[in-house]
Amino acid sequence: MPLLPAEVSQYASKLTGFKHVPFNDINAVLAAINKNTVAVMLEPIQGEAGVIAADQAFLRQLREMTKKQDLLLIVDEVQTGMGRTGQLFAHQHAGIQADVMTLGKGLGGGFPLSALLVTDQVACFDLGDQGGTYNGNPLASAVGLAVLTELTRPGFMDAVNEKSQQLRHALETLQQQDRYGLIKSVRGQGLLQAICFHRPIAKALVKRAFEAGLLINAAQADVIRFMQSLLVTEDEIKLMADIMLQQVLNR
Repeated sequence: MPLLPAEVSQYASKLTGFKHVPFNDINAVLAAINKNTVAVMLEPIQGEAGVIAADQAFLRQLREMTKKQDLLLIVDEVQTGMGRTGQLFAHQHAGIQADVMTLGKGLGGGFPLSALLVTDQVACFDLGDQGGTYNGNPLASAVGLAVLTELTRPGFMDAVNEKSQQLRHALETLQQQDRYGLIKSVRGQGLLQAICFHRPIAKALVKRAFEAGLLINAAQADVIRFMQSLLVTEDEIKLMADIMLQQVLNR
């Protein structure tokens, strides 16, 4: 999906050479490839664009195409990784493995931490090659290890998927009970969900929610994003839905 002008200036890579193509369109990707192409990079779910998920078939086509053309497949899992979608990494839902993956946010469980992961086949660094002032911080590394230990504990992801179903049901119920017909659709995956509206009213509703004691986020002018903690409880989801219905949507 092409970025809006404001997003291009705010989020676009500072590196030259990137071509943006329509999301979920394998033919557009193929048309953009030339002899200078070395990789294809994408988010499995475009968070800032409004929680737009890549089709599983599209991800599999990308993986097949990049292998055939000897290109790297790079996935940005900063927002979608670390259990957010019900799998450890979102692209795993499609049954594929990327060559390069970026991680952050959830990797540190609130502590500043990011990582670049690569397969053995494409790794260009030996141990100790990539040094720097902010690299390899022992405390951050210990935090990340603790997060991974918890996420891979038996039953943890089962609980995340259960809460994901509860969140989706709560948002779909809001759409059914929306007195003024504001909600157009509900979309997303796992604990990364969104409500889409018929009109650009998201920021106004975010303000209403804040006044009612609820912190939510307008990913786009017509989209509110919901990214609950992986430890969210059923009661907390119900409380959120009650506030959204009574004090935000139907006020």
